[in-house]
Amino acid sequence: MTDPTTDPLTGPASDPETGAAIRLIRQQVSDLHQELVRYQLVVWTAGNVSARVPGRDLMVIKPSGVSYDDLTPENMILCDLDGNVLEGSHHPSSDTAAHAYVYRHMPEVGGVVHTHSTYATGWAARGEAVPCVVTAMADEFGAEIPVGPFALIGDDSIGQGIVATLKGHRSPAVLMQSHGVFTIGKDARAAVKAAVMCEDVARTVHISRQLGEPVGIAAPDIDSLYDRYQNVYGQQPSGRQGVQK
Repeated sequence: MTDPTTDPLTGPASDPETGAAIRLIRQQVSDLHQELVRYQLVVWTAGNVSARVPGRDLMVIKPSGVSYDDLTPENMILCDLDGNVLEGSHHPSSDTAAHAYVYRHMPEVGGVVHTHSTYATGWAARGEAVPCVVTAMADEFGAEIPVGPFALIGDDSIGQGIVATLKGHRSPAVLMQSHGVFTIGKDARAAVKAAVMCEDVARTVHISRQLGEPVGIAAPDIDSLYDRYQNVYGQQPSGRQGVQK
């Protein structure tokens, strides 16, 4: 493994433009790990965020077993999309092969997140999808949060399950059976948001079920809510006035 601060002449950072892109992604990935802590989605050293380096067959991911307090842009690990380490003085996350598989097979994905957040992982332990019964879930996920197959850690089996479950599905989150949550996004920030929202709705629906069976939302209404949130909600480009919430 190489030291990312040396910019080796033969490494990815030897090209100034690529080097600048890698440094930006290192900073983003390092910062976003603190959001997992902030929203109480992780404990100890579990969980990880990765991001694709735009326009390159490269990804940046958290080092394995390093405390969140000790994460810095410099100790993030640069890998190719086969999971081979190109720069970094630590071993990469044990989920690196899974992340790399997602990037290889879902070129639209720019960020991947993994957590063992309590409520969502509780659904995963049951092998049960979270039903779409609240509007916030229709907004963000446009459907139930599906369950992916059980797979052992260490190779790309988890990645295969993520891709098989989420390809063609609106949800950016999957509950890998007996394991935890994986989310995807156009970039790492979007994937972190999906992880935060996944835990929020998993908790809400769990609490609802303690009171009785939740009332479902009709499919056309889910479609309408999803379309509005994805295409109208929020600040729009100049000249297009969106509805605010």
